[in-house]
Formats: sequence, structure tokens, C-alpha cells
Amino acid sequence: MPLAKALNAGLRKAMQDDPRVLLMGEDIGPLGGVFRVTEHLQAEFGDRRVLDTPLAESGIVGSAIGLAMAGFRPVCEIQFDGFVFPAFDQITTQLAKLTNRHEGALSLPVVIRIPYGGHIGAIEHHQESPEAYFTHTPGLRVVSPSTPNDAYWMIQEAIASNDPVIFFEPKSKYWQKGEVELDASAAPLHATRIVRRGTDVTLVGHGAMVTTLLQAAALAEAEGTSCEVIDVRSLSPVDYGPILDSVRSTGRMVYAQEAPQHTSLGSEIAATVMERAFYALEAPVLRVSGFDTPFPPAKLEGAYLPDADRVLEAVDRSLAY
Repeated sequence: MPLAKALNAGLRKAMQDDPRVLLMGEDIGPLGGVFRVTEHLQAEFGDRRVLDTPLAESGIVGSAIGLAMAGFRPVCEIQFDGFVFPAFDQITTQLAKLTNRHEGALSLPVVIRIPYGGHIGAIEHHQESPEAYFTHTPGLRVVSPSTPNDAYWMIQEAIASNDPVIFFEPKSKYWQKGEVELDASAAPLHATRIVRRGTDVTLVGHGAMVTTLLQAAALAEAEGTSCEVIDVRSLSPVDYGPILDSVRSTGRMVYAQEAPQHTSLGSEIAATVMERAFYALEAPVLRVSGFDTPFPPAKLEGAYLPDADRVLEAVDRSLAY
């Protein structure tokens, strides 16, 4: 099924299993959301469990915090990545801190779904990658699926978490189909996953970039270079074990992301790998990313977003050391 349908199925399963699960967001009811992720759910569960909200992201998240304190498990949809910032104060100063403020006596099982990233030909505020703001904030769990199977299971695992979870959905992959295993999860919520084995260079990324890395690995193989591809999946906390094991085997690593490079998730992972696997490295950890500029007009997104060629150029630079 497509990734969007897998999310829809995962939300339905979570709502069937737990009557405390509520969905909240703009146009998520009869319309089913901009990307139809919540399609038909209001008809199935009613408008007291699938709530169409006003255009007020701060109000959506603030209300979700109150509902969580009252024993519910709200799932908020932010229509587009760039629209999350009106709710940023609620997320970073309240949602992320209340459990610590109450010394663990209060749980806030709130999930905030954020479609993010480019490749859909949209304008600014609709193609951004703001994950670093949230991975930098203690008290939040941050995850991003890259496949329909991960989407199906990770949304359920996020809803089951007693901690707040920022759930980044790569919107360019909403229509990408993949097999979904309905009986058992492929990996826990915060586990890094190796998606392709290789021996020469480790390619690491998250979300939509995993598909780009697989494309680059296939092209590199045709040129005689074997690349291992790793899907981070959990952006905070990061499961470093498989990444470090791979780097100790290949001696080289390239991290790719759509977000700008400066003080990004890729920067943090690169620094950690160089600290913890320094003597295994045959070359510096290299990063491929969007540029340190606001997201450009849609006609320029192809120049802004990393593609397989830019990843391969980094692979060649790594191998040249």
C-alpha cells in the first residue's frame, strides 16, 4: 500500500485498540487531511474522536497537552512542515518539559504528525525540513519513517509511547507503495535499520533521503563500489550501534539530508561517529544536504535538494582519501 494509506491504517488500528486515542487537526475530518492520511476516519469513529480544529496550531497543541493531562492520547496533524512554528512555543516550553517539571509523575502521550521535506513542487513553508529544532529539544522523541511498513508500525508505536513524539512524515513518499506486514513490526520505534549491505562506504540518512541513497548505491555498484545504506528512523534518540558497526567495517561514511547543513542532525551524527569510531575511519565523515538558505521557489528545488549524483560525488571524495 502507499505510505499515506499505511499511516491511515496504523491510525485506524490505534483508535480501534484504545478509545483514548483522538485525532486533531485542520481539515482532517470529512476532507481527510490535505494528503488524505485521515480519510474516512471521522465517518468511522465520529467527530468527537476525529476533530476538525480552527486554523490555530498553538491552540491545537495546547489543547492536546490538556487532553493528555486528562488521560487521553491525542494525535495532532500539522498540515505542512512550515506551519508548525506557531505551535513551537507550546511544543518546546510546555510539551517537552512538563514531565520533567513534575519529576516524572505526569505523562504526556502526545503525537504531533508533521509532513515534511521537498519534491512536491510547492512554495515556501510547504517543503521545509525543520527536524533539527526538535531533535535539539530535550524531552521530545523524534522519528521519521521511510517506508509504508515503517509508517504503519511506527505511528502505532508513537501513539503507545508515554512521551511526546514528533512524527515527521516524508510527504514526497506518501504515494510510494511498499509491502506492509500487518502481524509484526520490523523493528522497534527507536532502532536504526540497515536497508542494504555493502563493504566500501556507509551511506546514512532518514525519511525520503533513504530512497535517494538506495539509488546512489545502485549506481555506485555499477561502477564497482559497494555501499551500505542505513535508515536512521529515530532522529532522537539515535540508535548509533548499527551506524558505528558499519563505519568500523567500511571505514567511510556519507550522511545525506534535505535540511540545511549548519547545526543539523547530520552534523550531530557526523560528530558522534568521528568521536566514537575515529580510529576506524579512512576518511572524514562527509555530509550532503540542502543549502544554508531559505527553501527556494519550486522551479529551483531540483538544484537545492540532494540527489543521487551529489551523493555519488561525496562517495568519490571519500574514496579519494
